[in-house]
Amino acid sequence: MGQRLSGGRSCLDVPGRFLPQPPPPPPPVRRKLALLFAMLCIWLYMFLYSCVGSCTAAPGLLLLGSGSRAAHSQPALVTAPNETFPKMPFRASLAAGKDKTVVAGSQEEQSPEAPDSPSPISSFFSGSGSKQLPQAIIIGVKKGGTRALLEFLRVHPDVRAVGAEPHFFDRSYHKGLAWYRDLMPRTLEGQITMEKTPSYFVTREAPARISAMSKDTKLIVVVRDPVTRAISDYTQTLSKRPDIPSFESLTFRNRSAGLIDTSWSAIQIGLYAKHLEPWLRHFPLGQMLFVSGERLVSDPAGELRRVQDFLGLKRIITDKHFYFNQTKGFPCLKKAEGSGKPHCLGKTKGRAHPAIAREVLRQLRDFYRPFNRKFYQMTGRDFGWD
Repeated sequence: MGQRLSGGRSCLDVPGRFLPQPPPPPPPVRRKLALLFAMLCIWLYMFLYSCVGSCTAAPGLLLLGSGSRAAHSQPALVTAPNETFPKMPFRASLAAGKDKTVVAGSQEEQSPEAPDSPSPISSFFSGSGSKQLPQAIIIGVKKGGTRALLEFLRVHPDVRAVGAEPHFFDRSYHKGLAWYRDLMPRTLEGQITMEKTPSYFVTREAPARISAMSKDTKLIVVVRDPVTRAISDYTQTLSKRPDIPSFESLTFRNRSAGLIDTSWSAIQIGLYAKHLEPWLRHFPLGQMLFVSGERLVSDPAGELRRVQDFLGLKRIITDKHFYFNQTKGFPCLKKAEGSGKPHCLGKTKGRAHPAIAREVLRQLRDFYRPFNRKFYQMTGRDFGWD
């Protein structure tokens, strides 16, 4: 042990140079627990993500016990005889992600972009899908049967619609698309978001505004004999303001000359050909469906078949969903959405119209005839009002 090396120093003189270092102490227990917890979180995330994928494939799993209908997978488009409807995607994207406000004499004003759709994980925890901008809109016309059509469509499990009229593209456009989308109901994959505001059809700015939201939006117009529609419009106003002038006095600008007052809204709305022209500058005719208000009463299942085909929906709403109410004079649903009871539209529907002189009706029909015929040519459908 006392032997010297060439350097004159003993191996004992340099402690630790040749002896092995002791092993490091074992990691603390807390680090092991933290690692175990992190692994557990990763496993749980992967489990939930895979579960959401399964639920997306079978969306009915998300609805068990929630009282909602399970969504159906998107069926192939079925067209009615002599009608061709193009296949169009329901999930419409924003044009360049921007909302444009059309103001006369000013530049288009941009609104904030709408937020992205929630992730599958957030949809899983909410259990009710996500809010989407509408892929289809009932744009008109007032007193044509729009409320009846919307109520009938809501029976379909793949249709989710706003109950109240949003009036976004005519009154609240300045609030932006994010505000508009927040009004919509939540939908699952394969379901359609809809709304109806009849005044859109006669609003000059509405076609450009809807096109700026999405050029793929499907548009539905419910039309009715313009003479009957005008009387129904007047009847509704009369129920709220009993002191208004008579229908005849409001109809004519000059009674003796037989000049119709087209500035009165009840008359002006019925000029369907005039109102359709700006829509055709922004949307192809094949992207619009014209529903007969008269056939919604006489054959609701037939008109609903056309609407379902147009929207690319499975034909679920049929004759079995309707019965004719003799008191009101129009069809009612045997089972309304979310209810097992029969359902008719409110008491404001089916009001008795005031008696109108035959000569007034004749003059009104003569006035509307050229507009009606032009409308038939534009739409390719004769509604038989003449």
